[in-house]
Amino acid sequence: MVGTVTAAFAAGGDSGTGGSDRVVAAFYPLAYAAEQVGGARVRVNDLTPVGAEPHDLELSPGDVVAVDGAGLVLLMGHGFQPQLERAARGSAAEAVSLLDAPGLHRLGNDPHVWLDPVRYATIVRAVARALAADPAPLLARLAALDRAYRTGLADCARRDLVTSHAAFTYLARRYGLRQVAVEGLTPDAEPTPRALARIVARVRTTGATTVFTEPLVSARIARTVAAATGARVATLDPLEGLTPQERDRGADYFSLMRANLAALRKGLGCR
Repeated sequence: MVGTVTAAFAAGGDSGTGGSDRVVAAFYPLAYAAEQVGGARVRVNDLTPVGAEPHDLELSPGDVVAVDGAGLVLLMGHGFQPQLERAARGSAAEAVSLLDAPGLHRLGNDPHVWLDPVRYATIVRAVARALAADPAPLLARLAALDRAYRTGLADCARRDLVTSHAAFTYLARRYGLRQVAVEGLTPDAEPTPRALARIVARVRTTGATTVFTEPLVSARIARTVAAATGARVATLDPLEGLTPQERDRGADYFSLMRANLAALRKGLGCR
């Protein structure tokens, strides 16, 4: 079935009842990859609304119709958005589980691979194969972003990355940082009092001066840790979706990742 959809995209045709040029993407990083790689040949529908958390995605009847009418559905798979996975299985659309992309090298159950530019490049290649499109321009930009991170985080006073949400494991591993996460893989996973006490003790031990929160979730727990340790609170964006303000100013994957790099350099005391 992958070959059939790929051929349809390459020919620019329309097969069956589904529109072969219609791509449904689970959330922002996948939609961005499809838009950049597919260009004017595709119409991309990002199912996660602006300002919403993809972890909390609940499909509306209109979303189910969009999945049924798509030529291609891009999702992470492995239970990241179960409703979407069920809808895709029940549709005639070709569904691509990007956590199964060849060469991705996942770390446990963590889905946040797009925060590592090198792994995101693997996602982009998988999207390009499904669309029969050329990923070279986007891959070149990702290689430049990777170089900027390697250079920018090479010489830092601190290497412990204290985050409110355990979304930054791949980024931390890629660039030699140690993530200290207050909450789990889902941003609404509240830490127990004992776990919170352990985080506070760890932050005090490491001498971290910044606790990073994120745009789409409450900063309450991060502020609690910061207040207990004398640290400041800063923003690090997991790029799971754009805020309305980011959308209005034309932000994209690269501008947000470069803003993250600037925030990391300041918070970690990099030279």
